[in-house]
Amino acid sequence: MGPQITSLGERELEVMAVLWAHGSGTVAEVKEHLEVPLAYTTVLTILRNLEAKQYVSREEEGRGHRYFPRVAQRAAQQNALSRLVSSLFGGSPEALVAQLVAQEQLSAEELQALARSLQRESPDSRQPSARTGASPSPYREEDAC
Repeated sequence: MGPQITSLGERELEVMAVLWAHGSGTVAEVKEHLEVPLAYTTVLTILRNLEAKQYVSREEEGRGHRYFPRVAQRAAQQNALSRLVSSLFGGSPEALVAQLVAQEQLSAEELQALARSLQRESPDSRQPSARTGASPSPYREEDAC
């Protein structure tokens, strides 16, 4: 299993979202797709930090580099949710869902859709590691040695 992945900051998440949406990108391409205008050097620094955290890898391309996500978006989502549940909701996913329902003021139709979605999830499909805090490796299989 790879090393524990670390939390991402807001700008790092924005850069990762671009890479997940487009599959890869150079610094200029990522900069172009960001909603917030950032300097080229800022985007480069963010990508280097993501590489140090093992969220991205890079390949030489011309005079620059092309960056690729190493961590699947789903794995990053699961990791972030696990940390959120552990740190802010006392390890209770039910408390997180209750907070979301209350905060977002879901309509009766949205609550019914949520209930149907939850019913499709059988207890057998839950991973035991989700309750113990351990998580599956966030790295893509092709990154395994």
